[in-house]
Amino acid sequence: MDIRKFGLSFNATFEKWMFLIIPCSLVLGFLLERPLSPFVPAVPYLFAFVTLTMAMGCGLRQLQGVMKRPGIMLLTFLLAHVVSAVIAYAAGTAIFGAHSPYVVGLVLFTIIPLGVSSVLWVGMSGGSVPLMLAMVVLDSLLSPLVVPAGIHLFFGTDVAVESGPLMLDLTILIVLPTIIGVALNEWSKGKIAEQSKPFAAPISKFCFVAVVALNASAIAPYVDKLKHDMAVLVPIVVVLVGVCYAVGFAFTAGLRDREVQTTVSYATGMRNISLGIVLAMGYFSPLAAVPVVLSILIQQPIATVHHYVLHKLNKNKTGETVRTHVR
Repeated sequence: MDIRKFGLSFNATFEKWMFLIIPCSLVLGFLLERPLSPFVPAVPYLFAFVTLTMAMGCGLRQLQGVMKRPGIMLLTFLLAHVVSAVIAYAAGTAIFGAHSPYVVGLVLFTIIPLGVSSVLWVGMSGGSVPLMLAMVVLDSLLSPLVVPAGIHLFFGTDVAVESGPLMLDLTILIVLPTIIGVALNEWSKGKIAEQSKPFAAPISKFCFVAVVALNASAIAPYVDKLKHDMAVLVPIVVVLVGVCYAVGFAFTAGLRDREVQTTVSYATGMRNISLGIVLAMGYFSPLAAVPVVLSILIQQPIATVHHYVLHKLNKNKTGETVRTHVR
């Protein structure tokens, strides 16, 4: 058996069925709470490897390319971390009250870095993969500043969180693996991502599944206590995730650039949820992790719906263009 071909085949299959595998790993974590809970301390290391693998696909050339389009980058970050956060805070406060840990979780979802899996969806939907990958890397590098600042901005002293340890953890979890990954990309002249993909990509997928399952096992003891809240909380999370996609799509419509619109809409819609769970469990009430965990169940299926909508829109636009030329 060719191990390289097997690794690539496994990775492609995983990405194809990711919208089912991730929710299943979440359920598995709940069901195997006791045997998995001793391994929860391994989560930061697993997550760091996922980040490293992602960063190896991005070099300084991609980052420089984004720097040449600062307007797109700034607009994306504002939509993802400011506009979406305001919507999350307003909706959460109106429904649960300003002091609810659920509000913290909803806001946390919007201020954590852009999701790594968005790169996959952008590629399948006709967006700009280099732009998306570079924005994920840059947003990850900025997370030690963005996340503490966002929590302080919305909650002030109402939420007790030490910014110093939080920034240090984000640096270890996100910044250092990202810098190492980009450095490896430069050292190998961009070859390391492709050369290591048959091995690193499947391992990173296993690490991602493990992060989701282990964190689910960590919050499992609290789930029974909030069953009565789920009837309200689940629809709110569904709407919020959908709104995040819509915000990116609507605010870039005026650019008349389908590639950019596709890229930004996925960027604003998808978040690094595994990091969000790590932060919620480490720095906030376990109840604050619940909206973030629920978003795992919702983010990928909505990405599938968004892909379908974009495909239909592009198909219709192509048809209209053809009819115009015929006339």
